[in-house]
Amino acid sequence: MSNTTTVTLEVLRYDPERDQEPRFQSFEVPYDEDWVVLDALNWIKDNADSSLTYRWSCHMAVCGSCGMVVNGEEKLTCKAFLRDYLGRGPIRVEPLRNFPIERDLVVDMEGFMAKLESVKPWIIREEEKPVEDGEYIQLPKQLKRFKHHTLCINCLLCYSACPQVGLNPGFIGPAALALAHRYNLDSRDQGRHERQEVTGSADGVWECTFVSACSEVCPKHVEPGGAIQEQKIANSVDWFLDHLIPGRSNAGRTKE
Repeated sequence: MSNTTTVTLEVLRYDPERDQEPRFQSFEVPYDEDWVVLDALNWIKDNADSSLTYRWSCHMAVCGSCGMVVNGEEKLTCKAFLRDYLGRGPIRVEPLRNFPIERDLVVDMEGFMAKLESVKPWIIREEEKPVEDGEYIQLPKQLKRFKHHTLCINCLLCYSACPQVGLNPGFIGPAALALAHRYNLDSRDQGRHERQEVTGSADGVWECTFVSACSEVCPKHVEPGGAIQEQKIANSVDWFLDHLIPGRSNAGRTKE
């Protein structure tokens, strides 16, 4: 048991209507060994400064809303226990990197949403069969190919950790590319080559340098870095086959 009674949080504050640039504000927060950083932020909101602004919802590492940078590391604050930061000085809480700050710990997600939509994260069929013909059957081994990619909660920790997102704002980024791969691997989908116009572009998979910081911070072990490399392989195979087999690229290819 720790004898600590309080912990210090240094929280980034920024009000675009009042501040010229972000600043840090310190708060003394009661310590409970079962509290996470999100609990401490909620205490500040309820007891010290009601103007503190941040996102959260489920408190169960499901919604992805509470992603922030804690002591320099991308974390879901609902999983970052205060006890893990004892003896290391103040706990510094900042918004996710590589995003415009709207206010305090809240970032603007509009750019990400546009990138996500661009990869068409839904099942694409060349021809839909009538509902009365029944469902599209999928075997367990077919589901296993992509199931772990479905665990993404769009917490955006990977975008904050990715150096390429910081260097090239146009880069589609880890989560969106991993989700594109999830549908490419789905046995019911026939849209890989349609998505490839985006994922294989200059801002797509080839912009990734495989630092793998995205996979390291992913709280759901989606492995977006690996998904991007698999897409590079698929794109390379397509390129070679298109040059070896005349007319292949215009033959209306389906899932391979």
